Amino acid sequence: MWTYKNQEMKEFTDFPSETYGFVYRIMHIPSGKAYIGKKILQNTTKVKLGKKELAEYAGVVGRRPAYKLAVKESNWKSYWGSNKGLLELLKTEPKENFSRNILICASSKKLLTYYETKYLFVYEVLEKSDEFFNDNILGKFFTKDLG
Repeated sequence: MWTYKNQEMKEFTDFPSETYGFVYRIMHIPSGKAYIGKKILQNTTKVKLGKKELAEYAGVVGRRPAYKLAVKESNWKSYWGSNKGLLELLKTEPKENFSRNILICASSKKLLTYYETKYLFVYEVLEKSDEFFNDNILGKFFTKDLG
């Protein structure tokens, strides 16, 4: 279960309006080791238009669209991060040994990346590699480069 400001987040509607995504911290309670990442709430995909939908554009001057955008809820409820070390640990230990906390909600993709990067630097995840699963920031700064 995700928590945000001491409240359980069970549904998409529990988030503040205009939330694009959130920055989170997953903690392995027995070791105190954590992972910080970001997750979007909705995925947008291109869907090819069918014959009926294309027929609606008959007689329209100019280029007809070939795709429409489809928006659906992401897998945020069941998401446990992308870190391989954390995911391996999840296979061997019960979920009760982990906590999932939302640090901040963001209203846009750019702001979400900014907040994630900010928290990664504020928590000094690369310097404190024994306390965090994170081993890089933005694919540019790596734990191995600091030693």
